Amino acid sequence: MSNRPALILSVLLVAQGGAFHGLARRAELAPVRRPLSEFPTVIGDWHLLREGVIEQEERDVLRADDYLTRQYAAPGKTASLFVAYFQSQRAGQTPHSPKNCLPGSGWSWSAADEIPVDIAGRAQPIVINRYVVAKGAERAVVLYWYQSRDRVVASEYQAAAFTAWDALRYNRTDTELVRVVTPVTQNGVEFIQAFFAKLQLR
Repeated sequence: MSNRPALILSVLLVAQGGAFHGLARRAELAPVRRPLSEFPTVIGDWHLLREGVIEQEERDVLRADDYLTRQYAAPGKTASLFVAYFQSQRAGQTPHSPKNCLPGSGWSWSAADEIPVDIAGRAQPIVINRYVVAKGAERAVVLYWYQSRDRVVASEYQAAAFTAWDALRYNRTDTELVRVVTPVTQNGVEFIQAFFAKLQLR
C-alpha cells in the first residue's frame, strides 16, 4: 500500500507522456500573458519589501519560462511569494513540488494538510496545500498550489492528470506553481486573497 501513490503518479505520467507524444506534431497554443515582472508591487495594504534573485544554477534546475520571487509586507506582517510559470510541459519542464524541494534546503515539516481559501468572485473556495516547516529555531507556514487556466489544484497527481487533459482538449500545457511562505504566527491566507485574482491564467 505504501507504493500506491508512486504507482498512481507513474500511471499518470505515462498517460501524460502518451498525450504529449500524440500531440508532438501540433504547435502548442500559448496564452497571451504579461510577464511576471509586471506583477504589482502594491496590493491593497501589501507593498514590495524586497525583490529576490534566483542564481543561474538554480534557474537551470527550475527550467521555468518565467518566475517571480518577492517579499511583501503589510503593517505587522510579511510574506514571501514565489511563482514559477511553465509555458509548456511537453519537454519535461514541470514544476518541482515544494514537498521535495524543502527538505533539500534543510527544512523539515511537522504538519501537512489541505485547506480551503475563499476568493472573492469565485463560487467555490480554492483548495491549497499547507505545510508547517522548521529549520533550527525558525518555523514557517508554506502554502502552495498548481494553477492552470482558471483551475487551482493542490494534488500533484491531479495536476499531472489535468495537464494531460488540457493537452488533449485544449492543446496547451501551461501551468504555474504558486508558493507563499509566512512566519508561523501569521495568516498567509489574507495575502493570497489579496493577490489571487492578479495571477489568474486564461
